[in-house]
Amino acid sequence: MINITTSELLQKVKEEKVKFISLQFSDINGILKHVIITSERLTTALEEGIWFDGSSIEGFVRIFESDLYLKPDINTFAILPWIAEENKTARLICDIYQPDGTPFAGDPRYILKRALKEAEELGYSYNVGPEIEFFLFDRVDNLLQPNTHDNASYFDLQGDMAILVKQEMTKALESMGIKVEAGHHEVAPGQHEIDFSYAPALETADNAVTFKLAVQAIANKYNLHATFMPKPITGINGSGMHTHQSLFDRENKHNLFFNSKDPYFLSAIARNFVAGQLHFAREICIILSPTVNSYKRLVLGYEAPVYISWAQINRSALIRIPKCSPKNINGIRIELRSPDPSCNPYLAFAVMLKAGLEGIKRNLTPPQPIEENIYELQGNAKYPKLSTLPESLKEALEEVKKSTLVKETLGEHCYNYFIKAKTAEWEAYKIQVTPWELKHYLGTY
Repeated sequence: MINITTSELLQKVKEEKVKFISLQFSDINGILKHVIITSERLTTALEEGIWFDGSSIEGFVRIFESDLYLKPDINTFAILPWIAEENKTARLICDIYQPDGTPFAGDPRYILKRALKEAEELGYSYNVGPEIEFFLFDRVDNLLQPNTHDNASYFDLQGDMAILVKQEMTKALESMGIKVEAGHHEVAPGQHEIDFSYAPALETADNAVTFKLAVQAIANKYNLHATFMPKPITGINGSGMHTHQSLFDRENKHNLFFNSKDPYFLSAIARNFVAGQLHFAREICIILSPTVNSYKRLVLGYEAPVYISWAQINRSALIRIPKCSPKNINGIRIELRSPDPSCNPYLAFAVMLKAGLEGIKRNLTPPQPIEENIYELQGNAKYPKLSTLPESLKEALEEVKKSTLVKETLGEHCYNYFIKAKTAEWEAYKIQVTPWELKHYLGTY
């Protein structure tokens, strides 16, 4: 995120010969929306905002209360590098306001800001770093089919057919101010990951929605389709968004999760935070894994978490403590492994933070870590009562309907719209006749 004044922004737009401005925002599902204006209208947008009809956006307002306006965040300015020079376009991520000038309660970015403000009042700043996985599929006759672009596997070099594509994606992200740390082929055929730097949560959420936009735009140039669908193909690994987290002090200088005397180098605050996320794991699951398809990923055997537990070396755990040098104090963090890239990152980071903060407020203690492979412990008398994440969107819906924490985090407006949208998704899904059913039953009964 850059630090820039309004006058500097206007001068930069002029110097760069930007023709259009894409004013971007997110709906409750994390789908990126935008309004295009000419660069000549940017001053008006900055001073007065740009009005739009909120009743047409998923989860916003009813038709008789539709007027809302966008207020650009000038520190999110970035030029979209995949658009031709003659139509040179920059983006600004926006906050959403009501006609009376107050923040719109259903704006996901505002919801995250509100959670971050609570953390700040408690003396904390919240940093996150997501690992966003995605698949690249070939376009066949310009139609979308789950035909993987390659048959490579984890960290493969020779079989990775998308090296040049990922390099261009990396250059695009870097040009937009997103610092890329690494990129590699993931476990499944056609599956990839590009990691960008750990940062304050609001900046990271902005980067996450930009990341998806850039990856899909560059893939299109190569006649490929990039998808962040959690489980596009049966029988192979799905795509996750493992999220690394830590609390720093209010000035964001010192990592409050570090304790040199703890075997995992975790402070009491860090353990409280872990305990809070474990305690609320079922309630917040639908925010982190929000689609019918998400629960096809959260199954045994495909490196996705199922059991609510934590550990350091055990990658089947819901929360993992990555190893870190005791000299690298600021590198201590926890990794939550249930989120997937279909989530709205603003809402996801908000509920993750609130669950952790609640663990601190209540002084919750996490259970003993489980370093054994949990997938092999089914029926083991040593762990007879391990709780699991919800197995379906319906089960996750039932959990969130009982959640005071999620309701308080999202606010009543967004909470009610979210439940309504997810209920409609489940109702539509459950009446579908799937290819699996046709294969197994059509010629049998």
